[in-house]
Amino acid sequence: MSRPPPSPLYTLRGAGAPLNTLHFSCDGGDPPLLFSGSGKGAVHVWNLNTRRAEKVLEGHSGSSVIWLDTFQSRESLISQGRDMRVCLWDLSEGRGLLLDSLFTGSVGFCCCGLLQTGPGAGLLALPGGHAEEVKVVELPGKTPVCSLVPDAKLGMVMCLKLWQPDSGPGPLLLAGYEDGSLLLWDVSQRSVLSRLAAHLEPVMCLTFDPPTGRGVSGSSENSLSSWRLDGQLNLQAQDPVPLVNPGVSQLCVRQDGKILASAGWDHRVRVFGWKRLRPLAVLQHHTDMVLSVAFSDHPDPTHRLLAAGSKDRRISLWSIYNDASHTG
Repeated sequence: MSRPPPSPLYTLRGAGAPLNTLHFSCDGGDPPLLFSGSGKGAVHVWNLNTRRAEKVLEGHSGSSVIWLDTFQSRESLISQGRDMRVCLWDLSEGRGLLLDSLFTGSVGFCCCGLLQTGPGAGLLALPGGHAEEVKVVELPGKTPVCSLVPDAKLGMVMCLKLWQPDSGPGPLLLAGYEDGSLLLWDVSQRSVLSRLAAHLEPVMCLTFDPPTGRGVSGSSENSLSSWRLDGQLNLQAQDPVPLVNPGVSQLCVRQDGKILASAGWDHRVRVFGWKRLRPLAVLQHHTDMVLSVAFSDHPDPTHRLLAAGSKDRRISLWSIYNDASHTG
């Protein structure tokens, strides 16, 4: 018999606006934290023990916050807004200070990508002022590294993933574009290694799992595009994953490489086994489009959570498949 549909552990309310982006910090101390970015320009820092926001950061002039990540530790946060700014925050010792900001020049919805390269150092990939441009800068000094512009006209850059492979060239950058293409860039050489026509519509989101070399991307279509990198760093298309309803806002693979979650325009979160992309569950709780999904980084597998943020201004928290069974 199939399992009954799960229910959320609890719901966080009080953001007062659509929840565009989520980021966990559970492995860096107590209490476990969840950061959310809203359509009104606020970053909420949620204490998951009390289930309340212990801090609200206002640094994007009321413009939507579309991306969040922690830099170095949970005491240093990076936020990106539709005000064309990336902000660096100091959260140490209870503070909420805006330390620095970086102007992107991009009016689109493309989220940044962060690669931490060492203690207190990292690379930030961000959309540039020109539609197809991706800029890479060093942090914390904001030193420009390169500007990546494809030779072909692919439209606006829509989503990014930056990582350092265990061997071979690097860093590498995956970028999805408005014409449905995926490009793999060698950042050091400023060159395109591979291109894949993944979608007929703009690439809205992508996720990539470096240990397995597998990735999935979503669009307004009623399927997910599945692909992998072969040994020569060529993007190879795999069988698409059909969806009951079209439209995906975000995709996220859990840290243990067991399950994939999708944020659907149909108000639902869908969960797939990452190995075979087999549908596992449909999470129904929200009353409007789901905009964001994130998995917690808790060191104890039994405490791993899935968070979903919606246009209905709520965040749902779920505990699913933490025994790693039935996830083929």
